[in-house]
Amino acid sequence: MTLAADVLKAAEAKGVMIATAESCTGGMVTVALTDIAGSSTVVDRGFVTYSNSAKMDMLGVRAATLETFGAVSEDVAREMALGALAHSEASAAVAVTGIAGPGGSDHKPEGRVCFGCIIGDRMTVETVEFGARGRDTVRRAARDHALKMLLDGLRSR
Repeated sequence: MTLAADVLKAAEAKGVMIATAESCTGGMVTVALTDIAGSSTVVDRGFVTYSNSAKMDMLGVRAATLETFGAVSEDVAREMALGALAHSEASAAVAVTGIAGPGGSDHKPEGRVCFGCIIGDRMTVETVEFGARGRDTVRRAARDHALKMLLDGLRSR
């Protein structure tokens, strides 16, 4: 069974609907889930909020948070996850924002991805340094990490 299938099975067992909020992964988490037949029983919706204005308009991320911490930050990932819950029928959400590459800076290097995952009233926020392994590799690794966060959260609920 795939990681996405495990997430769906765990969500169904817990009676949980899922929403996603994605930036650097561009919808890859949602695609992984919805590629599986029957996913509509637990997947409510996915938000692809690549630009800062989309993060603000669709998810309610505050301009002050973006200005203070930047789009690639745990603070923005937290607000994205909370916004996905607020703008959906879901009770679980995962958010992904990062620098897949190429590019980055000394302050925010290529391969840095921030995640927010909320299930019920439990929020987990973290940053993973995947390294400058190439855009495709970073995006796939971020997708899989987001799915793993969902699965771990569902299993511990």
